[in-house]
Amino acid sequence: QVQLVESGGGLVQAGGSLRLSCAASGRTFSNYYLAWFRQAPGKEREFVAEIRGSGGWTTYADFVKGRFTISKDNAKNTLYLQMNSLKSEDTAVYYCASRLSGSRDFSSWGQGTQVTVSS
Repeated sequence: QVQLVESGGGLVQAGGSLRLSCAASGRTFSNYYLAWFRQAPGKEREFVAEIRGSGGWTTYADFVKGRFTISKDNAKNTLYLQMNSLKSEDTAVYYCASRLSGSRDFSSWGQGTQVTVSS
């Protein structure tokens, strides 16, 4: 199992930027897919972006394309989410998660970090 700890959330004005980090321990990235999800108050958790641990592949939810960028630093075992042009509707708790290559289930989750965008 991979242990995940998010950081970097906070309060930002609409149009601003934040970078979330997710530090992983217990395993290296190469055999995993890593993703960001978010959950707004009163709403279900939704997928934001995903990256292959060995590199070469990313995917994004339509509502963040062109604004958010997922990346990783394998040497630091850290996942990132660069969020630009933030909107009030991006307000949510953001979670990082991991799944083994070949598995569809995200088996490890962080505790979440709050992002609040003021309009």
